[in-house]
Amino acid sequence: MPAQTIQSDSAQYRALLKVAEAIAAHHDLPTLFRELAQRLPAVAPFDFIGLVLHDAAKNVMRVYVLETAAAQHHTTKLDGLELPMEESATGWVWTHQQPLIIPSLADETRFALGMTTLRGIGVESVCFLPLTTARRRLGAIGFGSLKPSAFSEADADFLKQVARQIAVAVESALHYEQAQKAQRELGRERDRLQLLLETNNAVATHLELRDLFKSITTSIRRVLKADVISLTLLEPEQNQLKLYALDFPGANGFIEEGTTCTLCGCPATAAITQREPVVLSRQDLDQSESTVSRRLVAEGVRSACCVPLLLRDRTLGALNVGSLKEEAFTRADADMLSEVGKQIALAVANSLAYQEIATLKDKLAKEKLYLEEEIQTGYNFEEIVGDSQALKRVLKEVQTVAATDSTVLILGETGSGKELVARALHNLSGRRERTFVKLNCAAIPTGLLESELFGHEKGAFTGAIATKLGRFELADRGTLFLDEVGEIPLELQVKLLRVLQEQEFERLGSTRTIRVNVRVIAATNRDLAQLVEDKAFRSDLYYRLNVFPVTVPPLRARAEDIPALVRHFTQKFAQRMKKYIETIPSEAMKALQQYSWPGNVRELENFIERAVILTQGTDLFVPIAELKRTPNHTTPAAATTLEQAEREHILKALRDTGWVIGGSSGAAARLGMKRTTLQSRMQKLGISRSS
Repeated sequence: MPAQTIQSDSAQYRALLKVAEAIAAHHDLPTLFRELAQRLPAVAPFDFIGLVLHDAAKNVMRVYVLETAAAQHHTTKLDGLELPMEESATGWVWTHQQPLIIPSLADETRFALGMTTLRGIGVESVCFLPLTTARRRLGAIGFGSLKPSAFSEADADFLKQVARQIAVAVESALHYEQAQKAQRELGRERDRLQLLLETNNAVATHLELRDLFKSITTSIRRVLKADVISLTLLEPEQNQLKLYALDFPGANGFIEEGTTCTLCGCPATAAITQREPVVLSRQDLDQSESTVSRRLVAEGVRSACCVPLLLRDRTLGALNVGSLKEEAFTRADADMLSEVGKQIALAVANSLAYQEIATLKDKLAKEKLYLEEEIQTGYNFEEIVGDSQALKRVLKEVQTVAATDSTVLILGETGSGKELVARALHNLSGRRERTFVKLNCAAIPTGLLESELFGHEKGAFTGAIATKLGRFELADRGTLFLDEVGEIPLELQVKLLRVLQEQEFERLGSTRTIRVNVRVIAATNRDLAQLVEDKAFRSDLYYRLNVFPVTVPPLRARAEDIPALVRHFTQKFAQRMKKYIETIPSEAMKALQQYSWPGNVRELENFIERAVILTQGTDLFVPIAELKRTPNHTTPAAATTLEQAEREHILKALRDTGWVIGGSSGAAARLGMKRTTLQSRMQKLGISRSS
């Protein structure tokens, strides 16, 4: 049917007057369009009126308001719907600045998504007009009818006049909304600054944490819609939170202060573990399995906000607010509360420090440093410090073999004190009045090692400008300590074997045999038996060295010796640096004992030297943070046998290489052995990837 023609001009003028009255009476657009939807249908054939604005940031058309004159029949809302420009009739109108009449949505193929959406609410025909002021293009206004072909050109001409008035009103309303938004943001910023100022004053005024909490709750409630406010402190050793303070008027017996909950279930868990503020909805609280969350919900709490109390790298707890209303807190509220949390964190840290100082006299025992010149064990082995059973067994073996001239093979990890054991063997032997000569076989280039051991004649090789005595000659009637003996090359091992058996050798470039009387003590951190199996070490030399093996335990196997070692090294370096260090905090000593010390005594000595350097007062400053495990470091159990130590060593190499055995970057190359040898050792030790 042809479109119904708009009635008389006088009716149109009256309608335009009503539009002007509605614009003057209403500043907000939803109310304005609701009024227009009731007044205009008397002179214009529409059932729906909609405002669609252009979003420049996304370049889409967004439905701002959609109203209907027959709300009792059509209640569907499309407010907020976004349509791409090319799929929206309003996008075409905005682009071309021309009215658009679509008599039948069913026949329209250009704007598929928009037409489908309108047909979904029963619209059959539409008329769109541009909303444009002298300053800018705003969007489009749309009129929809439940009847096909409801709009004529005459209707469009009249509706253009309506659109011109509405365009000015829309621009004015948008400016008003922006001004209101700016005013709200300004008010929020004012409230934020005032809250921070009041919190700062409270922190400076109140030494007691509970007094501080009572002071800030009033300030928080003035800014946020908070019905319940709580302060929870983290107890990291127990992995739990403790309710320190609670303010929840009208909820008698809700939950007692001092109540604890596990960190994995409390509402503040995410804030503490992620070190970020979190906003919790009704659904979040309902889904939580913690007792605290259930009690909150039972008391009517429908939303919450939790912020962590952060002080540098520490998380001290959380400040929590809750509301009886849903969605009471925004992300902006969370950010503002985070600023408050930072100030409260400082107050919490000060409070905890005061408590610690108050209880130090009774609960924090400090170990007095022994001021003797040297701290010795019951065996009086000079620099060997400790009184553990593991160390006593080693020293007893040393006493047993020291009086003989037998060759001793000292086994142990790097830095465990193998050289000290060798010196003790020499000092307890009949050779103590003669020279103790040491040679690190791994530190001498292969080409020079023979010259270092046996000496050379002048001109024996290029650069030999004078005769040189070897270490065996220097150690005559004394002791020669060969450290890292497993690094001696095969071609030199046969000559070393001859010296051990015959006590004679020739210098390089000489044919004269030199006889000596030397006791040899060898040391290694490698598995010589495995090297023999790998054909990397002569078996006859191994048996000659392994007459009396002594295994030095790693430091982790004798943790009870760490306090004595710490005192010894502290005194040693304090005297050297002319510092007066009187005490070692017990917490620091505990941390030193709990660390695995992969570098053994040498690592401990270097660490204490660094601690003494950093110490300014009379208490040893121990950088405990350096003792934390690295991600790739695991602490093995105390190794009581060489086989256990070897198994751990192989497993670490396999883990570091991703269980790649062969190749230049595989575990075998890293361990210095053949692939087949490593596979054989893995089979013998029961090592597989599943294990």
